[in-house]
Amino acid sequence: MSIVIMILLLSLLILVHEAGHFFTARMFGIRVDKFGFGLPIGPTLYKTKCGDIEILIHAFLLGGYVSFPDDDKDCDLPSDSPERFINKPAWQRAIVLSAGVIANVICAIMLVFLVACWSGKLPSGEYEIYAENINAPKTSKIMTSGLEKGDKILSINGCDINNTYALITIIKNSAKSNGTTSEQTVKNNYDKLKALNPGLEKNEVIPKNLSVRLPQNPDADIITMDKYAAKGAKSFKNEGLKIEENLKPLRNEIIGKTVYVSNGEYSLNDLAFAISDGEHPIYITVSRAGKIFELRPIIPDEKGLIGIQLSAKQKMIETKSFVSVIRESNKYLFENTYMMMYSLGQLFTGNVPLKDMHGVVAITKIGGDMIDKAGKSSGILLAALISMNLAILNFLPIPALDGGHLMFLIIEKIIGKPLNEDIIEKISTVFFIILVFLMVLVVFNDISLIMKK
Repeated sequence: MSIVIMILLLSLLILVHEAGHFFTARMFGIRVDKFGFGLPIGPTLYKTKCGDIEILIHAFLLGGYVSFPDDDKDCDLPSDSPERFINKPAWQRAIVLSAGVIANVICAIMLVFLVACWSGKLPSGEYEIYAENINAPKTSKIMTSGLEKGDKILSINGCDINNTYALITIIKNSAKSNGTTSEQTVKNNYDKLKALNPGLEKNEVIPKNLSVRLPQNPDADIITMDKYAAKGAKSFKNEGLKIEENLKPLRNEIIGKTVYVSNGEYSLNDLAFAISDGEHPIYITVSRAGKIFELRPIIPDEKGLIGIQLSAKQKMIETKSFVSVIRESNKYLFENTYMMMYSLGQLFTGNVPLKDMHGVVAITKIGGDMIDKAGKSSGILLAALISMNLAILNFLPIPALDGGHLMFLIIEKIIGKPLNEDIIEKISTVFFIILVFLMVLVVFNDISLIMKK
């Protein structure tokens, strides 16, 4: 039932978008020939007439459309008819083209407002993270760090923590001997090695059987994360230097030692790289009984585990008064929309790979799960964010989308004459094929994600 509810919510968003185009077109006296739910790819599941308008439901449900006489070359409507879209003033056409996006924005605002009024609270998007249990050997670093069961985790390596994703990602990327370091850490450790072994040159191969003194406390990388990666708005990348494969045996041999007996293969600089990829300590700040504590460094193992079981509780923002409903609804929608736009920018710049793109299938499954676990209000809020996402995507200046049509309209006004319809149709067809390809890719990603779960 929760999945059915989510499908109905997503269907509502598509209908709202197309209804925006439909009603503004009718308001300006533009004839509408077809109102399609889904895209005209494959079979048509249902077809009926409502007055002069043909209503269609297509098997390929990812989308919708409103068709004007201008879209049909065989239409019997005179070319100079005022009912044609192309014969309307540019400002009216711009409103019709923008109406779907505006309808989605209004829908998103109303859905968030509804939840704020109905439930009396909105999610902040931030979580309180607690150490629910400690499951580690008595000899592990976490047992001597000062961490206690029930501690609230505030930060890790200087990064404020308000979700489990950021915490787990930093810990996993701090795995012992994970194959990465940084240029500064290597430099610092080289300086320490040089101070202990002044007679050796940087890139000179150390003579065989010569004993080399190693620093007792070599510098180590501390993994951090910016606020956008911490919220999942972009992929986290450990930008450190990669340890060359031929240095990994050396690293495994000397980590934790104070003296290295040369085998005649490595230089002092190689040693600097090797000792720089050992432990990657994490520094955690916790709150306990109203006091803040800095724990002693914790060292994850080779798998990026430290031995704690986490629990998370989302912070909720109360919306008891009308003023708080308005204020918090706008704030919720603005902050989430900003993060969506930032994520979209990361996608275009390649910082978010195509394999991380997901669509209606994954959204339906995830939304259904959210409704099961957190109630209908969570599904409605997700639908609101999807409505904003639809508005943003449709407003992009890409041919075959509303933003692309607006772009052509602006070009028309700049050059002072209508663009060649055949050229527009060919460009739009190419981009439509690209969009269909992306839809297929997204569905594949969605199915892969669900199967992994």
